[in-house]
Amino acid sequence: MTTAPREWVSGVGVLDKASTLLAIVEQAPTPLSELVSRSGLTRPTVHRIAVALERLGLLSRDFHGRFVLGPRLGTMSVEARYDRLAQAATPVLAELHARTGLDARILRRRGRLQTCVAACAGGPGPDGAERVPVGMSRPALAGAVALVLLAWEEPEEIHEGLHGARFTAAHLAQVRRRGWARGPDVMQPGDIAFAVPVQDSGDRVAGALSVSGPPGRMDALPGRWLAAAVFDAAADLADALRRAHAVPSPWDRAAAGTP
Repeated sequence: MTTAPREWVSGVGVLDKASTLLAIVEQAPTPLSELVSRSGLTRPTVHRIAVALERLGLLSRDFHGRFVLGPRLGTMSVEARYDRLAQAATPVLAELHARTGLDARILRRRGRLQTCVAACAGGPGPDGAERVPVGMSRPALAGAVALVLLAWEEPEEIHEGLHGARFTAAHLAQVRRRGWARGPDVMQPGDIAFAVPVQDSGDRVAGALSVSGPPGRMDALPGRWLAAAVFDAAADLADALRRAHAVPSPWDRAAAGTP
């Protein structure tokens, strides 16, 4: 059986043991017994460290009780990519809003929430406040954006995301087939949203691009023309993410040990 890699050594015993366990789990979901055999550590030590890492969100468990990488690691690894998405979105959203007259937003999924990370809206709401400010979050349990953000996730993530949702696995399959979703805008009640995925440099869904407005305004726009405008904008964002990925960030250079 393959033993754990020893590429990362700090010289601090407990950290090196934790790193060994993370390296094993990074390769595949791993039961406790296999963590013990592959790490060469005692079972009590493996159990103590693995449970501590689980409490910190650095490890988690799948539906079979095996250890998997935890949500905090996923958040940290993609945060720079999401920042690039928000930065790239400003001119793209402005152009999309100018073309359609609709509110244009980028949203991403954080756990069971959908969060607005960039927006270009037509103006304040009836109470004078910004319609959907950046940072606003709502449960990802209904609406077009929630469908797009969940449809391309891994099966286990989809299974978890469907708990309490107002849509089904069949609805998600339909979104994957056609590549878009239309439905209520939970960020702005009463509005209708049209949403498509934005892919990153690894062809994973980094977020959802949506346009939304009152039903009368949405219905007045030719469907094919609107879809083409939104898909063009999503393609521009995907290209921007790929270009940004090709240029190492300061974080990437530091991790590689280059100035």
